[in-house]
Amino acid sequence: MTNNGLVQPTWLEKKEHRIIVPLDVSTFTEAVAWLDRLPQVRFWKVGLELFVSTGGDIVGELQKREKRIFLDLKFHDIPNTMAGACRAAARYGVDLLTVHATAGRRALQAATEAVESAAITSQTPATKLLGVTLLTSVNSRDLAFDLKVPVELSEYVLQMAVLSWESGLAGVVCSAKEAAHLRRVCGNDFILVCPGIRPAWAERRDQQRAMTPTEAFAAGADYLVIGRPITEAKNPEDAWQRICAEIP
Repeated sequence: MTNNGLVQPTWLEKKEHRIIVPLDVSTFTEAVAWLDRLPQVRFWKVGLELFVSTGGDIVGELQKREKRIFLDLKFHDIPNTMAGACRAAARYGVDLLTVHATAGRRALQAATEAVESAAITSQTPATKLLGVTLLTSVNSRDLAFDLKVPVELSEYVLQMAVLSWESGLAGVVCSAKEAAHLRRVCGNDFILVCPGIRPAWAERRDQQRAMTPTEAFAAGADYLVIGRPITEAKNPEDAWQRICAEIP
């Protein structure tokens, strides 16, 4: 971040500072153990399990250590409830916060207004709101047969991204496989956060639309979420260094 607290353009950041590591644990103690083990990681993701378990405690700990925070809560509700939840979450002063784009235009606009008003009230930089286009565990067959969505997966992701963009969100969470297309449509100022990133040497497991870090950055991703290849490695420190080293 810049000195005024605003997120600087990603092209000014070191590539390793654009890698977000998930704290996919359930207790404060476990989370702190990871912060101690990987002090070189600048950007951490706090998801539903850890946030429900620890509330604002883990956010406070990350801020104390001057880390950047991606609060991945994926809110999805009626406009009034979405706005209230986003306003409350934004008061924590996190960098990024997620909502489901499928909540619809009115809910997304209400959420955007809420985080902006929270920033004015608290006199802090506004949290960047991201729309979740489609979970990376969902493939084309799931979309068509389970969710009964009668469009191609790439078209559906584009629709959700454009809806987020038109509703005033700062960016979206998407598969890196869709990043190049979304970058062309939504422009360079639209933030693209890509999970499901797997180095060539890592197992893909439940990620159906994965890419390597190098491929994802080349496609136009701003930030990459990389979890299991690091946190489930026999030596997480070496895995982190290996990933950083392979990014040009």
